[in-house]
Amino acid sequence: MTFPDRRPFSGDPAAQPLLRLLLAQDGSATRLCEALARGPIGVHLHSQQRTQDVPASVLAQLGGHAWLERATTLHAHGEVLMDNLSYTRLDAVPDWFLAGLDAGTTPIGHLLDRLPIQREDLPLTDDIAARLWPHVGLPDTRAAKLYRIRTASGPLMLVMETFRAGWTSAVHG
Repeated sequence: MTFPDRRPFSGDPAAQPLLRLLLAQDGSATRLCEALARGPIGVHLHSQQRTQDVPASVLAQLGGHAWLERATTLHAHGEVLMDNLSYTRLDAVPDWFLAGLDAGTTPIGHLLDRLPIQREDLPLTDDIAARLWPHVGLPDTRAAKLYRIRTASGPLMLVMETFRAGWTSAVHG
């Protein structure tokens, strides 16, 4: 699936408060996408693989020995809302959660709703960002964030979100 209208988040000064809000929020970006789209959103799975080859930042933030690397795009009404890269620590994830990820059609935000979690903002690292861009093109670290998700038993996931122009189109449309 190709999104010919994938554009970076607007540089228009009027759009900057929205970008600041998206980068600062610490809840489910999936839920924000659904609210903006006024309904369900689409998930395009670019890549999903179990791996032992992860960027050094993933190992430092999650620990573990094997991970699920997943690159996705969330879209609605023909617009790309965000591109995402996540790493899930396979030895820390419940089987039902992994089955949901393996299906490739459910946004991670819906799966996380079933777990008591905490999100911790982290500085975006080049080694993680470099793993998303080949899947989606159009690098834009200005509109990207990185955070770690923890459960009571420890680190579970590392998530990079990159917000796209579909947000401003939907707000103004």
